[in-house]
Amino acid sequence: MKSLADIYSHLPDAPSEKTLERVDYEARHWSSPIKGPLKPGTEEHKKAVAQMFRDTFNPYKPSVIDWPELDPETLHRITSLPIWDIAVQTEGKARLRMAAYAAMIDDPDMKDALSRNAWEENRHKEVLSKLVEAYKIPMAPEPPYVEPKDTEWAYLVTGFSECVDSFFAFGLFALAERAGLFPMELIETFEPVMQEECRHILLFANWLAWHRATMPFWKRPWFELRVIGVWIFLAYERMGLARSIDDNGEEHTQDNNFTVTGAKDMTNIDIKVPELMQLCLDENDRRFAGYDPRLLRPTTTPAIARAIIKGAKIWGCVKSKCCPAKSAA
Repeated sequence: MKSLADIYSHLPDAPSEKTLERVDYEARHWSSPIKGPLKPGTEEHKKAVAQMFRDTFNPYKPSVIDWPELDPETLHRITSLPIWDIAVQTEGKARLRMAAYAAMIDDPDMKDALSRNAWEENRHKEVLSKLVEAYKIPMAPEPPYVEPKDTEWAYLVTGFSECVDSFFAFGLFALAERAGLFPMELIETFEPVMQEECRHILLFANWLAWHRATMPFWKRPWFELRVIGVWIFLAYERMGLARSIDDNGEEHTQDNNFTVTGAKDMTNIDIKVPELMQLCLDENDRRFAGYDPRLLRPTTTPAIARAIIKGAKIWGCVKSKCCPAKSAA
């Protein structure tokens, strides 16, 4: 390998000759032929994870996506979303971070899976770039993408960030579809990308369990401290806005926390936070349902969502007891 770019610049498999329907089904449904439990740290678990990622590959090509023509109102709604600079740059950094970490791994199965993940992140960037080009969305110049100095930290930040963002994106995507504010052709165009994110966080959750199970015990405390540090960093990062300047000298304000706060921008439906959390949970379960249940799923963000729902119910009960007249009205 001459450079990290070699990992994500070539198609990992030959384009499939199967029908689109068959490819789409196989990208969402997979079970390992291995019998018995798939315990993290075992050879069976590791090989199943790598095989899942290979078998569920969807060979769609960004260059041939037929972007639908949008009416002026819908076009304005899409171009005004405060996400495009961050979205493109996030995928640009993700591909490099995953490729860098894959290059560090000695195990051939996990190296293969993470290398494919890096390639798919690069494809996500291409999809977003093609959308930006098709709808003439003004963008700030992309910064240079630099190989991370702390490869493990960069990979953990990317992996946990995807787990958080994908969970809420599943709900926002379903909400946008229900509201009917975006044409079905555009929804269907992005559907494979959304399901691909599900595969990515499924891979990350199982890599994380494998990594914990196989690392020397004396390294585990420092690693867990790093994980805590990543969560603190992500919480801090999402409290702010990102600002950049485009080629015309205009400032772009991007919402780092759009996946959590973006419901009002994606739909005209009035939805309360607990209802949105439940929708995210339902969509999360639906997207994972087709994969072997013995593979681990991300748990932290769904647990936080359930806690918010439970807390809202408790608060509602307390409020109704404290103010019965107001509650009845």
